[in-house]
Amino acid sequence: MPPLLPPGPSRRLGLYALVVCLLAVVAAVVSFVQGSWLGIVWVLIAGLASNMTWYYVRRGRAERRQSATTG
Repeated sequence: MPPLLPPGPSRRLGLYALVVCLLAVVAAVVSFVQGSWLGIVWVLIAGLASNMTWYYVRRGRAERRQSATTG
């Protein structure tokens, strides 16, 4: 089974974005449990980080495919 993310800078940035996404989700849950509407901001940050994660995953896979076909 191939790794979730290809090696290289795209993998590292994708993992960082995934960690930010997970932390933002936790912060949103805590915020909503405490009755604060600030959780909406955390949900938006989680969505942005999720999109960044997918971007870097797809970018890394495309780079790996391109290097496999040209090399």
